[in-house]
Amino acid sequence: MSMNGVMRPGHVALRVLDMEAAVRHYTDVLGLVETGRDAQGRVYFKCWDEHDHHSLVLREADRAGLDYLGFKVVDEATLDRLAAGIEAFGIATEAVPAGEHLATGRRVRFTAPTGQVFELYASKDVVGNGMPTVNPGIQPANLKGIAPVRLDHVLVYGADVEGSVALFRDVLGFQVTESVSDKGKYMAAFMSCSTKVHDIAFVGLPGEGKLHHIAFYVDSWSDVLRAADVISMTETSHDLGPTRHGATRGQTVYFFDPSGNRNEAFTGGYMWYPDRPPLQWTPDELPRALFIHEKKLRDEFMSVVT
Repeated sequence: MSMNGVMRPGHVALRVLDMEAAVRHYTDVLGLVETGRDAQGRVYFKCWDEHDHHSLVLREADRAGLDYLGFKVVDEATLDRLAAGIEAFGIATEAVPAGEHLATGRRVRFTAPTGQVFELYASKDVVGNGMPTVNPGIQPANLKGIAPVRLDHVLVYGADVEGSVALFRDVLGFQVTESVSDKGKYMAAFMSCSTKVHDIAFVGLPGEGKLHHIAFYVDSWSDVLRAADVISMTETSHDLGPTRHGATRGQTVYFFDPSGNRNEAFTGGYMWYPDRPPLQWTPDELPRALFIHEKKLRDEFMSVVT
């Protein structure tokens, strides 16, 4: 994949009900690194192996859920080009000035047809991963909790999956890697802007603008099992797994933060390249696409969103 546009998910901004409880969860259970707090009371975090200043922003509110999801683009010229493309697609954009987020340049914000707010940006301060870039080690000392290496992907709900797929494919340069399709229409679409199996996933279910989960990447299946141990030992609200998806081939465990936002510790999946044929699942095989071992749907897994 030639990264000449959008590079990766850069940050997720979440609403939480109790900031103190949320900070404990994301620090001690997830093992993220707090990198700052701003005058608005927002708290910023990063995964240990991310070099940019933050990938998660928490804001206390009276309801949980997704404020917005930011993607990093390669440079300022690309930011302008993609903003013009979004406007030409028929979606209004909003300019967010540099500094509105700590350590972050200007951002371009827009609402996708599925109802989520997204934004693009080109610059964020580099703070490093706790190790030198010359003769580095394997990992820094004193990692906590699950200790994922990066923000991996986000899965969202909304009715107009076709519209969001068209925007992300035709304007932002994403590709559909896998889908659940019925009579030529997407019920779910997994999309990549990189060589990952997915960077964003859209599911066509009621709940405009809803968040199903944010996923953090760990290095191996044994790390997923260790994440499940951490979830159990800390009395964290467990959702599902450890298990394996059919779609994406990823290995996973799901759990909730204290506000009810679903988290995932994810690993595996295949490498994606533009010449690889996309994979399709039929609706009758949805249980196997979701959980290749159990081959069963759980109503709570499908219906609980924020």
